[in-house]
Amino acid sequence: MAELRKPDWIRVRLPAGDTWRSVRQSLEKHRLRTVCDEAQCPNKGECWGQGTATFMIMGEDCTRSCRFCAVKTAKEGNPLRPDEGEALAASAKELSLKYLVLTSVDRDDLADRGSGHFVSCIKTIKEEIPGIKIEVLIPDYNEAELAAIALFPPDVLAHNVETVRSLQHIRDVRAGFDKSLETLKAAKRLGFSLTKSSLLMGLGEKPEEVFSAMDELREAGVDILVMGQYLRPSPKQIPVIEYVSPEQFALYAEEALKRGFKSVVSSPLARTSYHAREAHES
Repeated sequence: MAELRKPDWIRVRLPAGDTWRSVRQSLEKHRLRTVCDEAQCPNKGECWGQGTATFMIMGEDCTRSCRFCAVKTAKEGNPLRPDEGEALAASAKELSLKYLVLTSVDRDDLADRGSGHFVSCIKTIKEEIPGIKIEVLIPDYNEAELAAIALFPPDVLAHNVETVRSLQHIRDVRAGFDKSLETLKAAKRLGFSLTKSSLLMGLGEKPEEVFSAMDELREAGVDILVMGQYLRPSPKQIPVIEYVSPEQFALYAEEALKRGFKSVVSSPLARTSYHAREAHES
């Protein structure tokens, strides 16, 4: 299949300026990773230029292999970094962050799949920076793993279904729409106040499938929905089937709001953590 030409509305801002450099320097100083780099996020220039970044914890190797993702994969990850929470807090202080987003690779090789490490990082950051808001984008944790995080709950808990039901085969075989829905439902049962999920567009989904996914996410109690265009990171990942127009993204946003989502971020370059603070506060 020939590669589709990117339309004019896909414009990626290149990193530039003093603020971007301060983010890079802080990350290097504290040996931290971001999903901006590891997953080749198109919003790196914009977000870093505003002094924000989405930190990726638990190493650089993911134990799962989704066909759309650029993050490196391995059967086992590296040992967890005991001082990662302290490093995150120090970088957040340097960057004067008021809202911090944490995500991670999947760590199926760990007994608790890394849920305890999320707890450690959240607890340390909250203790070091009173009043900071924290959003976490987690793997498909079960209720026991979520219960550990509920002891030190973030302000927003996100987990992505990634795409519509018919296209779940692009995810790792251990993932699935129902499994992700159960994570989101369990989060609500455990009292997490705000939950969030995302859909990638342009993978061959039909509008009626998108609407159906919205309905199921609302039934699971999801409060915030993000929809963005899938962009192929490299020839190793699956190709783009369609570039969804900004007008269609606006239509999806209208439909999502009608269905009762508290906040919706829907645009070609939107990703789970894109404008996360604004979505939380709206």
